[in-house]
Amino acid sequence: MKIKGMFMIIPVVLLIFTVAPVYAIGIEAAIGAWNQIPEGDMGYKGDSLSLKSDLQYSKSKTEMSGRVKIDMPLFIPNIYLMATPMKYTGNGVKNTAFRFGDRVYLANVPYSSELKLDHYDIGLYYGIPFINTATLGKLNVDVGLNLRIMDMKGSITQGNISESKSVTAPLPMLYAAGQLKVIGDFSVEAETRGIAYSSNHYIDVIGRLKYKVFGPAFIGAGYRYEKIKVDYKDLKVDVNIGGPFAEIGVKF
Repeated sequence: MKIKGMFMIIPVVLLIFTVAPVYAIGIEAAIGAWNQIPEGDMGYKGDSLSLKSDLQYSKSKTEMSGRVKIDMPLFIPNIYLMATPMKYTGNGVKNTAFRFGDRVYLANVPYSSELKLDHYDIGLYYGIPFINTATLGKLNVDVGLNLRIMDMKGSITQGNISESKSVTAPLPMLYAAGQLKVIGDFSVEAETRGIAYSSNHYIDVIGRLKYKVFGPAFIGAGYRYEKIKVDYKDLKVDVNIGGPFAEIGVKF
């Protein structure tokens, strides 16, 4: 699990505290684990390879993730930072030759592969004030913009034949979320981020049940689903990734 990548957001957090008065900021931070189940295919300048049958990414994998929400004062947009590592490896074999990048891989010879889809989000959003007021503080609705930095890599090795492609793709997305206080210390939350352009699209949906344990501490659990179809610099990814997650955090 790539814990190091999640701390890329720390300099941004430190900058925020430098330029804004601390007493006027609200903070929610959480760290958790997401059980990811990938399906779909990927390719690079050649054949599309099934994650399940060709690359043998059929088992679920648990990765850590982290997020920070910062409620800013006055008319400054609120900030949402999130880091989501994704990395899958496997060993497979095909009964036909195939191409990946500039290499041709032999039929009936085992190979190993890796697919990395790490992503880091920086979101700016506002709450819709009249909804919160009309519901006496029970319901919040947020809307805004999100920049997702995709750190992608695909590689395949078969003996002395090896090909790898790494790209960093910045993806602007729309963001919308809602938080509903159900009863007592329980709340239900939903988040969605998405973009569609040309033949590409990317949808990320999160549903979360949260319970305030004591003081600022809370626990949460839910389900996250991502639909990724991206063709960037000849690295093509068309995958669905879903699974349950759990987290612990604090809110001040």
